[in-house]
Amino acid sequence: MEAIAIFGPTGVGKTEVAVALAARLRAAGEDPVAISADAIQVYRGLETLSGVASPEQRRTLEHRLTGILELSETFSAGRYAQLAHAEIDALLQQERRPIVIGGTGLYLRAALTDLDLNPPPEPGARERRVSQLQAEGPGALHAELASRAPWAAAEIDPGDRQRLVRALELLDGGALRPREAPSQLWTAQMRRATVLAGLTMDRQALYARIDARVDEMVAAGASEEVANAAAAAASHTARKALGFAELLAGDVDAMKQRTRNYAKRQLTWMRKLAGIHVLDVTGRDADEVAAEIEGMLRGRTAESRAPKLPAA
Repeated sequence: MEAIAIFGPTGVGKTEVAVALAARLRAAGEDPVAISADAIQVYRGLETLSGVASPEQRRTLEHRLTGILELSETFSAGRYAQLAHAEIDALLQQERRPIVIGGTGLYLRAALTDLDLNPPPEPGARERRVSQLQAEGPGALHAELASRAPWAAAEIDPGDRQRLVRALELLDGGALRPREAPSQLWTAQMRRATVLAGLTMDRQALYARIDARVDEMVAAGASEEVANAAAAAASHTARKALGFAELLAGDVDAMKQRTRNYAKRQLTWMRKLAGIHVLDVTGRDADEVAAEIEGMLRGRTAESRAPKLPAA
């Protein structure tokens, strides 16, 4: 049995397509389960902001790897990969169809491939480096990085505080290495056989959906959700949620702009994914798109079962 992965920019309708696809698979006698490949949906308390499937959608299609962490916890793609691999492998062993749904490109790749991901920093390492940053400024951190790992410093802007802290964390832990080999991110090799569908949409239509979606989130209480998360000492990884800083500042327009910019980056990721089937969903309903994905899946299955002709 093959896994299915659905990728696409925020607002394109990934969850709706996955739910429609699951209905079709169940009608064919299958038992599908969704696995979230989203860096923020793992947190409890940011459901509105991160666009977690609604209760009704979850009743229709079970979703895993959502709401599994307290807001104060940090998280990494490496930890996510371990959890996702375990879920996918267990489902396939049970002959249940995994549907990986993601808008976070790195997490999608972490779920589907075997990446050599950097480990999380040692406890307290980030806090020490952040304190140093506040006391000495980014120039001092960049100078230290340049003296210890010049090849890394050359790739990081001296004012990029976040990347400087992360690079020094990895360097302190012995995990920062030169990039000598091609990136594994774009490998065509999957851990498990997977049909990978990428959803795209007319750019202006997508942006209109994004703006409407942000308004819906705010109306549903996303601003209050963010304020509560900040008061609960949300971790730096939880605070990376799209729109967190903007809503904390009360700037909805800035959240819309940042979300549109993020969607452009997601589309860039999609163009680099090997073996992806790109589906334009402009003007189409979720069931129509789901039918096309099911057709790709059945075609692959039939092809794998076809008798092989002997070599001439």
